[in-house]
Amino acid sequence: VQLQAFGGGLVQAGGSLRLTCAASGRTPSTYTMGWFRQAPGKEREFVAYISWSGGSTAYADSVKGRFTISRDNAKNTLYLQMNSVKPEDTAVYYCAAKAGTVLSTSRWAYQHWGQGTQVTVSS
Repeated sequence: VQLQAFGGGLVQAGGSLRLTCAASGRTPSTYTMGWFRQAPGKEREFVAYISWSGGSTAYADSVKGRFTISRDNAKNTLYLQMNSVKPEDTAVYYCAAKAGTVLSTSRWAYQHWGQGTQVTVSS
């Protein structure tokens, strides 16, 4: 599975941004998909995941109620709608995919990664 994330940029605090991840390759629609982020000097952390059917989602506490993950399997595309962004959301955002039905917030469970897209939130 090949992943390409885009849609990052500079946004003011309180604003919105939508990230997109285009997937290709071996049956990406059957994979659990996730978003992770990494700020300078920090570990890569979980943001959100969505099951292959879209029926199950989970979010980090820090983004719950502000971010929404979704997917369109017909287009092999994953989204992250970011609303009410804060300066602490500044990071490189990565999309990831994992095979199997077990849902996970651990980055180590994901086998495939996109190249990352920078999100910068100004105060």
